[in-house]
Amino acid sequence: MISQEQHARVKHLLPFFGEGEAEMKREFMASAYLARIPANHDIFVEGDRADAIAILLSGLVRVYKIGETGREITLYRFGTGESCVLTANAILSRQSFPALATVEEDAEAIMIPADKFREWIGRSDSWRNFVFGLLAQRLASMLEVVDEVTFRRMDSRLAGLLLERSALQNPLRITHQEVAAELGSSREVISRILADFASAHLVRLGRGTIEIEDADSLAKRATM
Repeated sequence: MISQEQHARVKHLLPFFGEGEAEMKREFMASAYLARIPANHDIFVEGDRADAIAILLSGLVRVYKIGETGREITLYRFGTGESCVLTANAILSRQSFPALATVEEDAEAIMIPADKFREWIGRSDSWRNFVFGLLAQRLASMLEVVDEVTFRRMDSRLAGLLLERSALQNPLRITHQEVAAELGSSREVISRILADFASAHLVRLGRGTIEIEDADSLAKRATM
């Protein structure tokens, strides 16, 4: 059950609360519950049954796949006010979760039981519009991943990732292995490309850090 104090946070983050049906709101308050999930905790692993879906009030969750060779690739992340499209699909299709979902930053989430999630989809316009809006947004980001993996060179993808991350932090505190997992490559390939970037004075490499030295030239590499 959601408390009145938690209700204020939910109302602020979830737009359907401002337009939803009164009965739907009462059911939401009675059926949903708050969960606190620490960093590095797996919410789902591949093959799990999805008994509930999370809408984040805070924190960050990474959803990714691991291939037969052990390589990882990030499908997407979701944060405050967002939810997981693969969890929604697993609940609606009554299938198991097809990837891994791991908390990267301590998270608080509103958990909605799977049976209520399905029920509300069938009878609440406000809830259905909210969920389908999230699904459409996440589908677009997953298609971007497919496009990058299929059509962009690895050095271009790496340059783009470094520029994106450096907007928030420079030097980046990230290992070659973490970069490889993000892009679905091997550490050896990433290290070789980073060494090339370093020799061209685009980046400076340190122990567990990557510093952007020439953002303009790196941006050109990102568009190649």
